[in-house]
Amino acid sequence: MLAQAAIEEKLVTGEELLAMGDIGRTELSDGRIVYMPPTSGGHGYFENGVGAFLDRFVRPRKLGWVLTGEVGIYIHRNPDTIRAADVAFVSRAQTDERPQRGFLNLAPELIVEIVSPGDLWQEFQQKIEDYFAIGVKWLWVVEPEQKVISVYHSPTVLKKFRIGDTLRGEGTLDGFELSLAELFEE
Repeated sequence: MLAQAAIEEKLVTGEELLAMGDIGRTELSDGRIVYMPPTSGGHGYFENGVGAFLDRFVRPRKLGWVLTGEVGIYIHRNPDTIRAADVAFVSRAQTDERPQRGFLNLAPELIVEIVSPGDLWQEFQQKIEDYFAIGVKWLWVVEPEQKVISVYHSPTVLKKFRIGDTLRGEGTLDGFELSLAELFEE
């Protein structure tokens, strides 16, 4: 019998993933590329909507930057794990410069994730834990089908907002208000 040679898998760094250019929607999990299907039109609609509401509050007050479109965020290095957030808010208290090239090496104050029909809760729960592990202060999970937004302050502490409720910003986003009726109107 022939001895089997161990096949070593080449792990990818965040820098290598970025250098690959547009290879489609991906995340990096312990150095392994995880391909994700394209989002639906509904997902894009709510990603844009939440981002636009936030930007209309943040920009005139010069509070920081609202980033959308699967923003890459380092969760840990060696091997690298990068999560792709639907919407992220980075405050000026965190950095004086608008994030530009590369994936974020800091924890945004706020991350917003839009739930798609095919999302698996176990994978989503891991994402929530990853975000808080790096120091994210708040996570909003938007569930378009249920017309609910869950505001997480930790992986286990959350408050649900429904139609008729108004979600209010905290910390740097104090004064921000989002009417769920307005966000979810047809």
